[in-house]
Amino acid sequence: MDTRTDIDYLFEPRGVAVIGASQNSAKIGYQVVENIVQRGYKGRIYPINPKGGEVLGLKIYPDLSAVEGDVDIAVITIPARFVFDAVKECAAKHVKHVLIITSGFSEVGNAEEERKIVAYAREHGMRVLGPNIFGIYSAAASLDATFGPGGILPGRVAIITQSGALGIAMIGKTAAESLGLSALVSIGNKSDIDESDVLEYLTRDEATKVILMYIEGVKHGSRLVGMLKEVARKKHVIVIKSGRSRRGAMAAASHTGSLAGADEIFDSIMRQCGVLRAENVQDAFNWAHFLADAPLPKGKESVIVTNGGGIGVLATDACEKYGVDLYDNQAVLKDTFAPVMPSFGSSKNPVDLTGQATAEDYKRSLEAMLANDDMHAAIALYCETALFDTDSFADLLRVEYQHYKEKKPIIFSLFGGEKLEAIVRKLRAEGIPVFSDVYDGISSLGALYRSWRNLNAPAEVAEDVQIDVAAAEAILDRAREEKRGFLLANEAQQMAKVLGLSMPRSILASNLDEAVRAARTIGYPVVMKVVSKDIIHKSDAGGVALDLVSEKEVIDAYQAIMRSCRAYKADALIQGVEVVEMVKPGVETIIGARQDASFGPIVMFGLGGIYVEVMKDVAFRAAPISRREAHAMVSDIRSYPLLLGVRGEKRKDIDGIVDVAIKLGAVVDKCRDITDIEINPLVVYEHGQGVKAVDVRILFQTTREVR
Repeated sequence: MDTRTDIDYLFEPRGVAVIGASQNSAKIGYQVVENIVQRGYKGRIYPINPKGGEVLGLKIYPDLSAVEGDVDIAVITIPARFVFDAVKECAAKHVKHVLIITSGFSEVGNAEEERKIVAYAREHGMRVLGPNIFGIYSAAASLDATFGPGGILPGRVAIITQSGALGIAMIGKTAAESLGLSALVSIGNKSDIDESDVLEYLTRDEATKVILMYIEGVKHGSRLVGMLKEVARKKHVIVIKSGRSRRGAMAAASHTGSLAGADEIFDSIMRQCGVLRAENVQDAFNWAHFLADAPLPKGKESVIVTNGGGIGVLATDACEKYGVDLYDNQAVLKDTFAPVMPSFGSSKNPVDLTGQATAEDYKRSLEAMLANDDMHAAIALYCETALFDTDSFADLLRVEYQHYKEKKPIIFSLFGGEKLEAIVRKLRAEGIPVFSDVYDGISSLGALYRSWRNLNAPAEVAEDVQIDVAAAEAILDRAREEKRGFLLANEAQQMAKVLGLSMPRSILASNLDEAVRAARTIGYPVVMKVVSKDIIHKSDAGGVALDLVSEKEVIDAYQAIMRSCRAYKADALIQGVEVVEMVKPGVETIIGARQDASFGPIVMFGLGGIYVEVMKDVAFRAAPISRREAHAMVSDIRSYPLLLGVRGEKRKDIDGIVDVAIKLGAVVDKCRDITDIEINPLVVYEHGQGVKAVDVRILFQTTREVR
C-alpha cells in the first residue's frame, strides 16, 4: 500500500515527463533530460515533443496522452504562451506535480496567467512548483531534473532557493566545496508550492541533516513560522535573506508600523524559530558543510590549542563574538595539558604550545582534550613556522578528525603561505573542517552551538489568553459608524479595560470648564491630550501638555493645545481634551502588535518615549507568543540592562512587560480586524510594582474581515 503524501511524490516520483524535450543540446529541454539520465534516475523518463524522435537513447513522445505509465512530475520547458495548454494536458494525465521552468509570469507582471494556471492545477488535484525555476534535485530518487551544470554529490544538506541564477551557481559551489546534497529545490515565484511545503518533506527525510534556505520574500508567513519552529527542533536550519531595505514596511499612522522594517522583523522571527541567519553565501556554506558532519556537543565548554599567541587572542575574540564559551578551570587545564606540552608552553585557555611546537605536541594535546569529558569542543590553530613539517601536519589532522568525528566537534585553522593554503583546500575537499581564517571556523562552531541550544530548548506553547473578542469588536463597530479606522482616547481606554491593561485614570473634557473640573476630580498633577479623529500623532501637533499642577496651568495648557492643534490642522474636528492622571516616573518603553504583510500577527517591544524612532531599539516576535518567547523578545533590545537595574537601581518589572506582550499578541491573533495596537509609553516600575499603559493607540479595518 502506498502511504506517501502528495509532497513525497515531488521527491520520489515513479515517472518523470519533460515537456519541451529537445534534441538540441543548447536547449533547456535537452539539458534537463541529460541531467536526469546522467544522474541515474531509476524511474521512467518520458521526453515530450510533437516532433517525436529520440534524445539520449530515449523515445520522444508526441504528447502526454501517448504515455502509458504513471507520471508523477512533469517538467515544463516550453515558452510561457503554451504553458497553460500543457498544464491542461498534465491534468488529463493525472500528473501530481507540475514543475514550470519557464519564466515570463508574475516576475514580469504577468500574474493573471500565473493565477489561472495554479487555479486550474489545484482544481484537478495537481500542485505547481514555479514558475521561473531551474528544477529539482532529489538524492532519494537519484533525480537531477534541473538544467544546472550537473555533478551534484549526494549528502546531508538540502537547499531551498527562491533565486534561479543563484541556485544554479550553488550547484557549482557545492561541487567545488565537496558539499553533498540530499535535495535542491528551486521555488521561483512560489505561485503554489513554497518553502513550507518543501519543509514538510525535508523534516521527515532521514537523509537530511541541514536545511539551507535562500529567501527573497515571504508568503504565508504564519504557516512558515509554524513549520520552521517544528523543523528547527529536529535539524539545523540556515537561512540567507536578501533585501534588507525598509521600503514597503512603513506605516505612517503608527510607530509600530514605521519601526517594522522588513529585515528587522525577519531577523527577530528567525531567532524565535531557532533558525540560523547567515549574512552571506560563504558563511551559509561554511556552516552547512560543518553542521552536516559535526556531532552535537555534550556541553558548552571549548578549548583552543595553538602555536601562536596572536592567533590565540584572535580566536578568543571570535569566540566571544560568536557565542562560543571557553573552558576556564585553570587547575584542570594545567593537569590536562602540562604533561603533554613543552615545558615553556602555557596551559591557560588558549593553550599555547609556542612556535617550537611539533606535530607530536599537537597530537598529544588534542588526544588529552578528547579524553577529558569536561571539554566539549576543540579549536586547533596553527601558524606556519620554518621549524614545522606542514606535510606531516596534514596527515595528523586527518587522523585527529577521525578520532573526534563521532565524539566531539572540532575545527582547525591553518594560517600561512601558498603551501599551507593548498593543504587547506585539499583537506576541505576531503570534508575536514579546516579554515584559513580563524573567524570563519569559529563562526561555524558558534552556529553549531546556537542550533544546539535550540534543539535542547523546551517546546514552546503560546499562552492561552482569554480575550473577549465580542466586546473588542463592539468597540470597533461603534467607531466604524463614524467611518473611522482608529479609536479615540476614551475608546482606547475601553479597549484597554477589555484587555486588562493598567492605565492612568482619565476623563474626557469637551470644553475648558470640564477640563478644570476633571483635573480637580483626578487630582494634580495631570496631563492633557487633544482628542481628535483628525490628529493621530498628538505630540507632533502640540496636542499634549505634561505635569500640570494647578488650575491656572490647566487653563493655559488647554488654550495652548487648541491654538497649536488648529495651527497644525485648521479643519481638524476637535472633540476636546483627555485629562489624565500624571503617572510617576519609570522606564519608558514601547510595546505594540500589528498585522504584518508577510508574517501576519506580530508583537514589538523596545525603548520608548519621544526618541523611539531615533533609537530604533526594538525587537519583534510572531504572535501569539509563549512566556519564554516574550522574555526573549524583551532581552533582545540593546537597552535591556536598564530593565535589569543599573547604578544601584532595582530590577524593573519585566514580568509586567511580558504580561502585556502576551495580551497584545493574543488580541491581534484573535481579532484580525485590529491592524495596529501600540502603547507608548508603557512605563515600567520596580519589580513587583507593575507597568502602566500611558498612551494607547489602536488602528483597525473599517470593514469587518470575513472568515
